[in-house]
Amino acid sequence: MKQINNYIDSVFQNHNTHLEEVISSIEENGMPSISVSPSSGKLLTMLISISGAKNVLEIGALGGYSGICLTSGFGKEGKLTSLELEEKYAELANINLSKAGFGDQVSYLTGPALQSLEKLFEDNKRFDFFFIDADKENYENYLEYCIKLAESGAIIVADNVLARGSVADQEVKPKHYSELMKKFNETVANHPQLESILIPIGDGMTISKVKK
Repeated sequence: MKQINNYIDSVFQNHNTHLEEVISSIEENGMPSISVSPSSGKLLTMLISISGAKNVLEIGALGGYSGICLTSGFGKEGKLTSLELEEKYAELANINLSKAGFGDQVSYLTGPALQSLEKLFEDNKRFDFFFIDADKENYENYLEYCIKLAESGAIIVADNVLARGSVADQEVKPKHYSELMKKFNETVANHPQLESILIPIGDGMTISKVKK
């Protein structure tokens, strides 16, 4: 799996100075190196572009790598709302998106994501694209909120759903969130309001279309 992803990244990766600066800034600030892979980021950009999404919700900002990938897909017409637990992470993400030219198109809500999601629901906000990349324990809770906040036909993408391959390969040392991802994938696959598929790119992404 790692060799395949390295091949995909090497062949299809676009050189992007802003994304390279995000990776450097994450390392310089002692933050975990858990941004999406280059090919996963490119897929996000393409999905935004193909779907025509203009109102995007991201759960988990980190240093802004995925945020740049998402905003790159909708050009100057879209808006990104990013939820981030850590204030310092949101601040760095905001700096990096501003450097990339998307500062005016992104807003951050800091604190526990479930609280922010409840507030967005109470305010009757709606989105046409969602990206989930945060604490795995709440993936199913995030999914249900995304469905409640979704426009008809909205796209929901969740990252790390292969747990480094441990969800499918018993030879792979299980990650602490392996069982969580197995359960999440089954929920996504069988959810009556979703049409979904898992794409084995990066650490695996489920892509779902909301049926309303």
